[in-house]
Amino acid sequence: MQMEKKIEYPDDQTAQEMILEVGRRMYERGYVAANDGNITCKVGPDTIWATPTGVSKGFMKRKMLIKMKLDGTILEGKNKPSSEIRMHQRVYQEDPRVMAVVHAHPKFATLFAIANKPIDSRILPEGIVQLGVVPCAKTVIPGTQDVPDSIAPYVNDYNAVLLGNHGVLTWSEDSILQAYYRLETAEYFAEIILYAHLFFGDDVNQYTDEQVDQLLETRSRLGIRKGGRPS
Repeated sequence: MQMEKKIEYPDDQTAQEMILEVGRRMYERGYVAANDGNITCKVGPDTIWATPTGVSKGFMKRKMLIKMKLDGTILEGKNKPSSEIRMHQRVYQEDPRVMAVVHAHPKFATLFAIANKPIDSRILPEGIVQLGVVPCAKTVIPGTQDVPDSIAPYVNDYNAVLLGNHGVLTWSEDSILQAYYRLETAEYFAEIILYAHLFFGDDVNQYTDEQVDQLLETRSRLGIRKGGRPS
């Protein structure tokens, strides 16, 4: 009988430092404007650190972060989490193996969200292997219960979801950095798809079914369980 891999959670200091680092990267790359975006990281089966509401992700301090239970109980911190914390909580509830969740509004991926189009293509191997298909949830009002309800169907089959008219949500069973890297990959993938079709229309090379099978085998060998299959 195969034993399940033991989950190793980061300690509080590591989680805080990584949240601040990811926030800086998001801001510097233009994935968020003003006080947009939010980040969470697990430090236990039912405990996370979260970013505060009303603060730029590029200028956060450790004392601003909030430690809380998944049921919303605040354990440490004087600030309040964003109302969008509910979609983070929903991801953790749907798949308890998830370790971190990142939300931002990168330009090209958000264009797909505005058009209600999934990021779904066979033109980039990195996109297929490391990320996979990024479906688009229906458009709802941010901060409402409709948001977590809209993303719930995608958590166990994919690594990310477009929020209708409202940016991208990515997650990882490994680390907060992997969740962030998936945000980068989603934005890069979306940009390449848009430019490829702008300049070349449908006249672009795409991987065949057999080649996609090989890429999905690579994904599996890397331990990436989710992502779907590009259409």
